[in-house]
Amino acid sequence: MWKWKKDKGNEFPEQNETVKDVTKSLEQSKDFMVYPLEGGTKCFLSYFETMVEPKVLNEIILPALKQNALHSLEEMKDVIPVEGLAITNDVDLFRQRVMQGHVILQMKEYDKKFLTIPAVIAEHRKVSIPEVEFSVVGPKEAFVESLDTNINLVRKRLTLPQLTVKELNIGKMTKTRVAILYVDGVANQENVNTVMQRLKDIEYDQINDSSYITQMIADNSNSPFPQLLDTERPDRVTGSLVEGKVAILVDGSPHALTCPTTVVEFFSASDDYFLPWHLASGFRLIRLFAVIFSVLSTPLYVAILSYHHEMIPEDLLATIVTSRADIPFPPILEVIILELTIELLREAGARLPTKVGQTIGIVGGIVIGTAAVEAGLTSNVLLIIVALAALASFTTPVYQIGNTIRLLRFPFLLGAQMWGVVGISIVMSFFIAHLIKLQSIGRPFFAPIYPLRFHDLKDAFIRLPFNKQSMRPIQTRPVDSSRFNQKRANEKRDVDE
Repeated sequence: MWKWKKDKGNEFPEQNETVKDVTKSLEQSKDFMVYPLEGGTKCFLSYFETMVEPKVLNEIILPALKQNALHSLEEMKDVIPVEGLAITNDVDLFRQRVMQGHVILQMKEYDKKFLTIPAVIAEHRKVSIPEVEFSVVGPKEAFVESLDTNINLVRKRLTLPQLTVKELNIGKMTKTRVAILYVDGVANQENVNTVMQRLKDIEYDQINDSSYITQMIADNSNSPFPQLLDTERPDRVTGSLVEGKVAILVDGSPHALTCPTTVVEFFSASDDYFLPWHLASGFRLIRLFAVIFSVLSTPLYVAILSYHHEMIPEDLLATIVTSRADIPFPPILEVIILELTIELLREAGARLPTKVGQTIGIVGGIVIGTAAVEAGLTSNVLLIIVALAALASFTTPVYQIGNTIRLLRFPFLLGAQMWGVVGISIVMSFFIAHLIKLQSIGRPFFAPIYPLRFHDLKDAFIRLPFNKQSMRPIQTRPVDSSRFNQKRANEKRDVDE
């Protein structure tokens, strides 16, 4: 067994282990093999058979060793036609490489000096269409769980020598590969250094997904607002890199992170750049209105019925009074019951298998809503408002901000019950102040609203034509702020001119 030492609450294998100690501990696993090779070259091969590609072992490594009488690791390194071979006596590297799917060659059993040969099984999910950020038009490729494949998807779209990839291993036990991508000469080096430093400072035993990274390097981990943009689309990552942002890819995760980001980016969809700017701007405004309606509709219902009856038109007041005539609960309790019911249906639909989840969501909503109105537990007016609010919350193109919106309406409900519209205004002031103070990798999260930057408003609430966006966003502080020559972009010359 490995000997362990404790360091500030964490446990690590002792550094004075020998190759024999590591081999003996690994031999307790059934899939770990120590194979003495006879004939031709005499050596010992150590590897995990569940981690090693059989074709590489049986068709490349073993034939090269059996056909030649080799007497040193240097000779083996020259003969075996595999890239990435290394000769070392580092015990930690022995453990790391064999756990990553390398074949270890030793001239003698438990020899201190050894040769590592990459032979990892290259199995991963095929590139498929986006499931979370689906678009009707545009590319249909999404990231997968393989880091190398994801980097390839980005490089295929951004064929620049300036596209730089830095790699780190994070996680005391998992040693997860994490890649940092940026365009040298465009991205601000301060942003790159900030991301690199925060990744290096992570102290945790396992990193299984990019969502771990989001929570650990965020400027304010207690904020409900996501401060790094999570996406599964390579085209969106490419667009962010061109703007001077930094991207983070995690091995084993089909999602990428881009930073620094702003709050308005979470309401822009990929479709906005594939449609004419008039349509894209209209859809983006509809999306923003839907989010505001989703957050404020039910709190306003509670506030008006509890404190501000005079705000309701007389014709509508009669309808609301009739619908609430037999309701035994006050408006706040009525709203909370319906809101919790909607959240239960959402969670049930998300956790169940796809086909069953869709059935539960649709049928359950209809049956429960109808039964609640007929039983006199809620009014039909409120049922319509809650249903529309839930529908409006689904218009957000980024999943993380959708979860935030689901949470936000409950503080607004509390403020509406306590002080009416004044309470809603107070809660709104707190959230705006929080957004103004919030940062993404040291950059203002509420930009271009605060600080106000008119230039960046060209692609915020609306999207102007591409020939009007000749400058990169100021928020990222790019080294090269110019995208193209606007004067030449505005010139439209035909061939006969």
